[in-house]
Amino acid sequence: MKNSNNRILTIAVILLLVANIVLVFMLVKGKGSKDGGRQGRGEPFEMMAKELKMTDQQRNDYKLLREEHQKKVKPLFDSLRAAKTAFYDLMKLDTVSDSLVNLYGQQIAQRQIAIDKVTFAHFKRVRLLFNPDQLPQYDSFMKKMMQRGRRDSATKKDK
Repeated sequence: MKNSNNRILTIAVILLLVANIVLVFMLVKGKGSKDGGRQGRGEPFEMMAKELKMTDQQRNDYKLLREEHQKKVKPLFDSLRAAKTAFYDLMKLDTVSDSLVNLYGQQIAQRQIAIDKVTFAHFKRVRLLFNPDQLPQYDSFMKKMMQRGRRDSATKKDK
C-alpha cells in the first residue's frame, strides 16, 4: 500500500514538473516575440494606418496629434489614480458615511469625464485627417476599437 502511494505521488510530482516547465517555456517564448506575445495583432496605430491606407503625411500628422493627446491625458490619469487611491484608503477607516463615499466617487467620476472629453476631442481631430473616402473606414475602425475586449452583458450566455 505504501509503495503504491509513493508511486502515485512520484507520478503526480513528475506531471506537475513537466507542466511547470512547459508553462515557463511558453511564457518566455511569448515575451521574446517582437509584438509582446500578441501574435498577429499589431499596434492600434499600425492596424489603423494599414486599414485606412494612410498617407505618409497622415501618419506624421497623426503621430503629432497622438503625442499632444498623451501630454494632455497623462496628468489627468495621474489625478484619476490619486483620486481612486484616496477613495480606497477610506476602507481603512472604521466608519465611513455614505456621503463621504459619494463625494469621493463623484471626484473619480469627474476626473474620468475630463479624460473622456479630452479623448473624444482628440479622436474628432484625428477624424479631420482623413479624406471622405477614408471616413467610413475610420468610423468603423473606431467602433471596433471601442468594443474591443468588451462584452455586452446582454450577449453573455448563461452557463
